[in-house]
Amino acid sequence: MNHIDVKDRFAVVTGGAQGIGRAVAERLITGGATVTLWDRDRGLAERTAQEIGAAFIEVDLADWDAVRSAAARSEAEMGRIDILVNNAGVAGDNATVAEYPVEEWRRVMAINLDGPFHCCKAVVPGMTKNGYGRIVSVASIAGKEGNPNASAYSASKAGVIALTKSLGKELADHDIAVNCVTPAAARTAIFDQMKQEHIDYMLSKIPRGRFVTVDEVAGMIAWLCSSENSFTTGGVFDLSGGRATY
Repeated sequence: MNHIDVKDRFAVVTGGAQGIGRAVAERLITGGATVTLWDRDRGLAERTAQEIGAAFIEVDLADWDAVRSAAARSEAEMGRIDILVNNAGVAGDNATVAEYPVEEWRRVMAINLDGPFHCCKAVVPGMTKNGYGRIVSVASIAGKEGNPNASAYSASKAGVIALTKSLGKELADHDIAVNCVTPAAARTAIFDQMKQEHIDYMLSKIPRGRFVTVDEVAGMIAWLCSSENSFTTGGVFDLSGGRATY
């Protein structure tokens, strides 16, 4: 494992209790960062925080007031927020657009798209004031290509890509890099939300013939969170195992 230097940086990782979020948090801690997990699963997140040496704040990312409060608390406890990793997300139902439940669409959008917007909105003023920041959001190959029977998930992740590009341009004259990654599926707890047919479909589209691992995703995100990533912003980094065509 390559060493990514984030020494003396203060990071927030959303959805950090498990899966990609936990792997990212561990990688940042290994690189010297102080990490706070933002997660709504109190029991699991508290255990993870204790195991990896992170702090934890329970927060519903779909609730702007809750996110604003969490950001204020994190800034008070750590002194500042240098790094934000928008990782938390849900898969949502697998159904055609014609059959997709309206309330389920709204739930997926609230967590997958409103959540990253709320987090960026909350931390950007402090990053701008401090003259430094790194924001990385976990989008998906589905946001580029659109998976059938996963319209809400696909649309929400496409929105994350567009949010990344927009915010990256807004902050381009600051030392604040805003990027996202578009991984193929990783075998995490999110699979529990999907039908087996949908899982099989996703695997069939990956030329590598396997799912990405959480450590592979964490490695790329860790570099994007580092000061070494000093030029690229508004970027979309492929982790699709050869599936992406652009």
